[in-house]
Formats: sequence, structure tokens, C-alpha cells
Amino acid sequence: MTTQATISEGPLIGLFGSESAYRVLMYLENYGQGYASQIAKTFGFSLSQVQNQLRKFEDIGLLVSRREATARVFYFRPSPITEALRAFLREMLTRLPPEVMERDFRERRRPRRFGKN
Repeated sequence: MTTQATISEGPLIGLFGSESAYRVLMYLENYGQGYASQIAKTFGFSLSQVQNQLRKFEDIGLLVSRREATARVFYFRPSPITEALRAFLREMLTRLPPEVMERDFRERRRPRRFGKN
């Protein structure tokens, strides 16, 4: 049985041009959709930084959005380019170190214990 090699995030951040671009795309691939506030909170980015990145991706046709109540939810626009990008992102998600997956790409199902950091 062969195991997949884990990868470093550094080259991926370089490939996408910025940490925020990389993390926004990986978040959307992992969860299927997302709100700017959710993404910002997950990675500790400012809301405006994430909104600008989402807007950029929407402007070039990678993402689409729709209003839900007072927020805007973003997700990938179906196209041959986004399908190829998503296949790459999915593969990269399988190769991230377990501690990165746990920290950034696993949604908590229950609240943290009181007093836990």
C-alpha cells in the first residue's frame, strides 16, 4: 500500500499569488460555498481582504454569488476551467498535512469547551 506524500503550502501560495487567494479557493473547494465573513474568520484575514479576493474571482468568472438574507454566498461557476481548477484543488486537499486539514478545513460540529483556546 502506497501513501500519498504530503505537500507544503508555500508553493501553492506562490502559485496563486497570495495567501488570501490560495486560502479562499481552498476553502470554497473544501466546503462548496462560503461567506466572506466565514472565510475571514477561519483564516484570520480582514473582511475587506477576503471580499476583495472574492470580488476579483467573481470578476474573472471563476466564482458566482447570490444574496442570502443580508449576506452574499460565493461558489464556483460551472465551466471547464473551474472544473479543472477544482480537480487540482481537491487533489491538493488530499495531500495537505493532517494538522493543516484539522486547523483550517474541518468545521467544528460543537462549541469549544469553556476556557479552551
